[in-house]
Amino acid sequence: MKTLSLCIFVCIGTAANCGPVLQPASTHENEDMAVMYLKRFYNLTDQNGPTFRHGVSQVTEKLSEMQRFFGLKVTGTMDSETQKVMMEPRCGIPDVSEYSTFPGRPKWPTNKLTYRIENYTPDLSRFEVDTAIERGLQVWAKVTPLRFTRIYSGIADIMISFVRRAHGDNNPFDGPGRVLAHAFGPSRGIGGDAHFDEDEMFTARSSRGINLFLVAAHEFGHSMGLGHSRVRGALMFPTYSYTDPNRFSLSQDDVRGIQSLYGSNPDVNPGKPDPKPPTNPDACGPNLVVDAVTTHGGERLFFKGRYFWRSSSQSSKAVQFLIKNVWPEVPDDLDAAYESTRSRRVYLFKDRQVWALSGNNVVRGYPRSISSMGLPNTVKKISAALYEERSGKTLLFIDNYYYSYDEVRGRMDRGYPRLVEEGYPGTRGKVTAAFEIRGYSYLFDGSTMYEFSSRSKRLYRVLKTSYFLRC
Repeated sequence: MKTLSLCIFVCIGTAANCGPVLQPASTHENEDMAVMYLKRFYNLTDQNGPTFRHGVSQVTEKLSEMQRFFGLKVTGTMDSETQKVMMEPRCGIPDVSEYSTFPGRPKWPTNKLTYRIENYTPDLSRFEVDTAIERGLQVWAKVTPLRFTRIYSGIADIMISFVRRAHGDNNPFDGPGRVLAHAFGPSRGIGGDAHFDEDEMFTARSSRGINLFLVAAHEFGHSMGLGHSRVRGALMFPTYSYTDPNRFSLSQDDVRGIQSLYGSNPDVNPGKPDPKPPTNPDACGPNLVVDAVTTHGGERLFFKGRYFWRSSSQSSKAVQFLIKNVWPEVPDDLDAAYESTRSRRVYLFKDRQVWALSGNNVVRGYPRSISSMGLPNTVKKISAALYEERSGKTLLFIDNYYYSYDEVRGRMDRGYPRLVEEGYPGTRGKVTAAFEIRGYSYLFDGSTMYEFSSRSKRLYRVLKTSYFLRC
């Protein structure tokens, strides 16, 4: 029988955002709480020996161990500071010093892992759940060779679900306000899986409730094989505390722990400074120029350098990701992108090649040459692409000219290329990105965006690139 490593977030007593405020407990109740806590997290065994009131006991020894772990004054007694720590929401596996791994240092034998979201919580939109899960995994991908690919059917390495009470793994949840989630360490079968208690109130941005991203990122640390850190402020510290997700960063303790298992990110070489350090683009910069834009399953993706932003009508702010952390096979600095609703694929262009995505996976047989679409060999790269829902044609822009591609026939339409200003009167300069949504076409020229009616090609507005990035 395989050994399963399990992490459970627990609220012991009362804690912010976890449950009702308790009335002051009696001494006897405090002792009972301490015994329960020490049994769960510090291997206190059942005993008939002396209690707190009758001298030194195993309880005193374990209390001292717990106080040392949390950096408290070591008294061996149930003082107010110790009680306060015991009442904080926390994870349910035993505490260990520094960064650590599960017993036996289990790790995945491969750096390419799959994940699947089996269902969703009604507390958040699907976009918010997808984003929280994806960001939680990327926390670890940014500092290791680990790469995560989402699948939509079948068994993934990391199965993610929102469940209540007993849910088939012999570790039932206990309703609102106590257990938040649990995850299993690397192994076959249920190993790596993460379960979130549906009885909790999960949030995406607010400090009220339980932030799904923070819990997910912690749980995925356990899914990768990490135990707990004694460094307060580390992601793998046992207790839950809110941090603004937009300002979150891994502590060095977390980084050392995960890299002790998997090594560092090969895309980042700390020994050799990058001669051209990549800058983190500002979605709300007044002169933002994006490389490419496309829709993707109801969302909008804006590419810039090695990053992209995901934006949807359900989100209050666009969320930034590294391209390589989502699609390891796709290059940075893309030239163009579009989504075909006919083939249900997203196409990404770089120089003379095109990649096709189905879901988050690169379609087999790609990348292909752009000449396979019927473009002349003189075309070195595409500067923008746009799929017309009404006509079913794809417009491929090369600076201030464009072609019309017939996806059904797999060839270019006759009569092209044409000047952009002939098809879209009112444009100026070259088209650097384009997309269509809800009956409107948007053509980008640097930091300027032109809004056209897709049917009449009438120009309605001239906007800034950041308009859809919810600045």
